[in-house]
Amino acid sequence: MTSPDTPGLAALGPRLPSPVQEVVDGRFERRGVRLLLKRDDLIHPELIGNKWRKLAPNLAAAADRTVVTFGGAWSNHLRATAAAGRLLGIPTVGVVRGDELAGRPLNPSLARCAADGMRLHFVDRATYRRTSEPGVLAGILRAADAEEGYVVPEGGSNAAAVRGCRALGAELHGRAEVVAVACGTGGTLAGLAAGLAPGQRALGVPVLKGGFLTADTEALQRQAFGGPRGDWGMDDRFHFGGYARVPDELDAFAADFEHRHGLPVERLYVAKLLYGLVALAEEGAFARGTTVAAVVTGRPFP
Repeated sequence: MTSPDTPGLAALGPRLPSPVQEVVDGRFERRGVRLLLKRDDLIHPELIGNKWRKLAPNLAAAADRTVVTFGGAWSNHLRATAAAGRLLGIPTVGVVRGDELAGRPLNPSLARCAADGMRLHFVDRATYRRTSEPGVLAGILRAADAEEGYVVPEGGSNAAAVRGCRALGAELHGRAEVVAVACGTGGTLAGLAAGLAPGQRALGVPVLKGGFLTADTEALQRQAFGGPRGDWGMDDRFHFGGYARVPDELDAFAADFEHRHGLPVERLYVAKLLYGLVALAEEGAFARGTTVAAVVTGRPFP
């Protein structure tokens, strides 16, 4: 696991371990359940939450090479990687899904990436879906003039990242029976579950529909640890139609949670996690006396 003392990274001053905050919420309290928030959003102002935990080991491995990574037009992962490149003086290339975006005015997210020095390379959606194929990847790297680059997959989830997220579980030893996290690629859940103590369980709340993340998470644990680790599962009922879908019901829930607890709620991941936990509590899914910790993996970008 990469330490925050790794040369270069230590200068960024990460707040580790991240704080744990108890919130008193009647929807949990009347069920006899305590709710804790694991405030990974406070680790670093720009490398937020699981972005720090997943990027730190990859940035250390990249050394002085250009970091090449992948994402959609609103990818928080691209934003975090670009910010890391600026802060550490590492060149970055973002391979962006959707060649139709090339030549258009950049949206605020991609504009921030470019302002942080990231070179953007747009590829068509069919090619993007095949980036795991060595030949396709090699062609993209050639076209992006980044053949010698260090490649980080979409969402930052690879074996190094999963091992980096193991510390998240270790920081929660003895704090909660259930630790829940929103899932995009499964990397944070895979590492979290591996780091928890016996008797603790990790719960993933996918933000994408499709039901494929269980297999992906299992594969990531095999890559990182050689086999399954920890007690974990998923509940895929709370994606609200898929990634980046924020219907009025979810937005209203997040605004209400913000009002109740004074916590800015990131909509694409954290809101779905918290909504799911409230629903599960009201269903009686947690036994009385259970402490549930929700990992706050991000916060709204300005």
